[in-house]
Amino acid sequence: MTPISWSYSSLKTFQQCPRKYYHTKVAKDVVEPKTTAMMYGEAMHKAAEDYIKHGVPIPEKFAFIRDIMEQLAALPGEKHCELRLGLTKDLQPCEFFAKDVWWRGIADLVVVNQDKGLIHSIDYKTGKNARYADVQQLDMVAAGLFAKFPGITKIKSALLFVVSKEFVRADHQADMAQKYMDKPAQDVARIEKAMETGVWNPSQSALCKYCPVKTCEFNRS
Repeated sequence: MTPISWSYSSLKTFQQCPRKYYHTKVAKDVVEPKTTAMMYGEAMHKAAEDYIKHGVPIPEKFAFIRDIMEQLAALPGEKHCELRLGLTKDLQPCEFFAKDVWWRGIADLVVVNQDKGLIHSIDYKTGKNARYADVQQLDMVAAGLFAKFPGITKIKSALLFVVSKEFVRADHQADMAQKYMDKPAQDVARIEKAMETGVWNPSQSALCKYCPVKTCEFNRS
């Protein structure tokens, strides 16, 4: 069986519906179109990156993030924007597109303070509020960062909901890196089993009518 590589978003797709995962990630005979919300999020991420990396003024349409970006830019340490991370199955660091990459993740903003053995890791969210925040994404990124920066012992992570200006925070310790990947690895094993058997049962939900897999019996759009 060909080894799989996965990310937080692809794992969420499988958890939502194995059938959708198969068509969009394995067979790739269905392409999920970008929504207006997705394009808006990408533009906001680019504005934040340009400001942190190059000091490019925040466009007026994103004026509401200026004060937060100023605070993040003032954090002491080496800054990395849209940092690509990769891990092998035994949680060793590797390149994002390495042949043996198992997990892939992208950290929106990473501030490395080697003197304090500390990293600040921020992931921007453009949702209206933090009501459905999922910190598992932060756990995965923390595992990737601990592997990439072995001298770091602790990470202060946060999901930053830029519209409501809410921070959903999590603290991570280097000796917990393996544990951060234990739960998602269980679902990855389910994907591997589906790859082996060829069984990708659909999961019916209220989201079915929005699914791009129009051939599914549960798609009523």
